[in-house]
Amino acid sequence: MGWLGKSYARYLRECPPVTLLGEDTAHNALPENKDSQNLLIKGDNLEVLKHLKHAYQNKVKMIYIDPPYNTGSDGFVYQDDRKFTPEKLTELADMSLDEARRVLDFTAKKSNSHSAWLTFMYPRLYVARELLKDDGVIFISIDDNEQAQLKLLCDEVFGEENFVAGFIWNNKYTVSNDTDVSYQHEHILCYSKNKSKFSLNLLERTEKQNKDYKNRDNDPKGAWKATPIHARSGSDSGIYTIVFPNGIEWTAPTGRYPRYSKERLQELYDEGALYFNKNGGVDKKTYLSEVRDGITCGTLWNYEDVGHSHGNNEELADLLGKGIFSDPKGIALIERILKLSTSDNNQDIILDFFAGSGTTAHAVLNSNRFGGNRRFILIQLDEKPKKEAANAGYKTIFDITKARLEKASVKIRQDFPDYEGDLGFRIFETADDFRAIDDEALSPQYELPSTLNRMLSDEEYHTLLTTWRLYDGNALTEPVQAVDFGGYFAHLCGKNLYLIQPDFESGHIKALLDKLDTDKAFLAERIVLFGANVESAKQMELKQALDTYNNKKNLHLSLLVRY
Repeated sequence: MGWLGKSYARYLRECPPVTLLGEDTAHNALPENKDSQNLLIKGDNLEVLKHLKHAYQNKVKMIYIDPPYNTGSDGFVYQDDRKFTPEKLTELADMSLDEARRVLDFTAKKSNSHSAWLTFMYPRLYVARELLKDDGVIFISIDDNEQAQLKLLCDEVFGEENFVAGFIWNNKYTVSNDTDVSYQHEHILCYSKNKSKFSLNLLERTEKQNKDYKNRDNDPKGAWKATPIHARSGSDSGIYTIVFPNGIEWTAPTGRYPRYSKERLQELYDEGALYFNKNGGVDKKTYLSEVRDGITCGTLWNYEDVGHSHGNNEELADLLGKGIFSDPKGIALIERILKLSTSDNNQDIILDFFAGSGTTAHAVLNSNRFGGNRRFILIQLDEKPKKEAANAGYKTIFDITKARLEKASVKIRQDFPDYEGDLGFRIFETADDFRAIDDEALSPQYELPSTLNRMLSDEEYHTLLTTWRLYDGNALTEPVQAVDFGGYFAHLCGKNLYLIQPDFESGHIKALLDKLDTDKAFLAERIVLFGANVESAKQMELKQALDTYNNKKNLHLSLLVRY
């Protein structure tokens, strides 16, 4: 699949994040949040996805997104703050000079063309795929405006062979008379990461589906329903007449053929699994106890089962107020997707990187009310909300997302006082890089200035620490331990020890080695040192000390100097 901007989209998928990732320490310290495994992250979703890539690769069970539909009225325009000359873009993205000029033209004009939308979506889907487990799956809501383009794009990113289904959601129960055609549906495309390792769960049987099962004759096997013992197809050579031991004679009706052999019908009779009605008809009993625990999901989803747009607006209005957010997805819809793709017991991670009003997280919390352990990661840009929301005090859509999660948690606790699950969430957000990297830097992980050499503020320190520990493969919910080396404080996460502040001296190196010797629980193996804050002589001294250290714990010690 080709489009103007594809070469640029490929460049965007590969280049590292240009931001850091910090945390809302005040929010995260609250009792209900400090141990939570749920995450709400503020920032551009492509930046955040790249930050998550190392720690959450192959960890996410299900992704649901409701991206911009690019209808022309939904506000989508391609926005890109990167500044390149045509010549530089030609070099970086491996494209012709003419294509580079045309791409820079549509990024500068904030285009909403199909090409602009595809350029926007491609790198996000590509990185998201890397986060999915091998048996993971993604569901994407879309309408007819970009459905065809999205299908081709997903065929390329996820593989045509991993297409699971295209679901149709009947999302409106009324017909609008002020248009030529009244759209009453949306699409939900579903792709697995590896179809050979993935299958959709069965849906629970409903009361409506079970109503035909009755025990009309007090059968000890319980409720059953009658199913014909004849079929529409077969061969004339298979037609026969059977006389059952009770004297009833049966032949398939004209134009029909026996579904079972004579021998099998005799076995069913002996098992008491045939029903003889008063008109001489014979049916097989299909027992409710013998059918599957659930039913296969169809591709047509009716609003009676998964909600409709009008009801979804009312659902959110009851929680946040009327007019705060337009046309959110509903809890029932996302719960259907959760039932199809996740389990109560596996601590499945659910990701939504177009979080909007936060329905996905609300549905996760709701689905866990009977003992589930699902966790969510939500990503939302701090973009401007509609006027009614701003008037109600919500400065950004992120504020709406956060408020929804807080209010949903309170409501669930009220409705289900015995709820034992995780109703909190931790907040992180992207931040500008304070280390003065210019636009030409390839990576904030390596291309950093060598002259910082100053005490970092608490915010700067924890932002750099959060960014690095995530980059080193530690989940954002992993514990972080402060470690004192004779007055010099460092932090341990997993087996990574971070030395970030200046004034790291010889005495601190000795204290570090002493702790390795004497503290059985201290199992740091990789020491990550902020080279801009530690002079080269001390770096060399630490390196030499580690190389000659009498390693009693058989730790695989290494030193990484990062700028």
